[in-house]
Amino acid sequence: MRARLSAIVYAICTAFTRLVVRSLSRLEVVGLERVPTGGPLILVANHVHLLDPPLVAACVTRRVHPMAKRELFEIPLIGWFFHAYGAFPVRRFSADMGALRVARNLLRNDEAVLIFPEGTRGKRSGAATQLRPALPGAAVVAQMSKALVVPIAITGTNVPLPGVFWAWLFRRRPAIRVEFGEPFTIPAPSEGGGSPEVETDRLMRRIASMLPESHRGAYGADTEDTVVVLREARERPSRAPRHEDDDAPTEEPPTA
Repeated sequence: MRARLSAIVYAICTAFTRLVVRSLSRLEVVGLERVPTGGPLILVANHVHLLDPPLVAACVTRRVHPMAKRELFEIPLIGWFFHAYGAFPVRRFSADMGALRVARNLLRNDEAVLIFPEGTRGKRSGAATQLRPALPGAAVVAQMSKALVVPIAITGTNVPLPGVFWAWLFRRRPAIRVEFGEPFTIPAPSEGGGSPEVETDRLMRRIASMLPESHRGAYGADTEDTVVVLREARERPSRAPRHEDDDAPTEEPPTA
């Protein structure tokens, strides 16, 4: 009964999101054919707006389980809705192994998981929303599960509310673009992969390559020779120089 109710809630919300987004904006979806329709899948995206999780879900043809901040699940009714929708909580900026295990279990059941490695919305810089240093949780999940990873680049969702309704009335609908990159896997360090920090940097640079230069932020051209990863504090990224032993396993606990 609970699973059926969850499926109904998800279907209604996804259909509503699809209707609203296509009505109020000029939505462009690129590379949707790259998203596998079955099997375990990790969708990893930059975070621009609160709209991003339901937007990604509305673009794909399979059900998606977003990883969302734990605080949302502690709000009466809203927390129930997030659970019913199929999202699962994570304690941000900490080593939340419980959330990583939930993601791994979903993947074992051939589900699709959506993760925003930045842990919060990107940094606004004029009209652009720039990438922040990311947390290594998504890379840890990918290495544990060996699931396919699809990078996603989102632009245009940082529209003001309720200003977007006025723009719609004057036929100036904002342009929103969602691009899906080529799927790939992240091998474990014991299988030739890098540490979670190194793989996180590589993953985020895949996303950055699909974004305009003004949106790349922490993963722009000026950091090409460094490993950019957020370890503890939001605003204090660790930009460690790349060394020959960067691919060695890290001894630090993974964070989500």
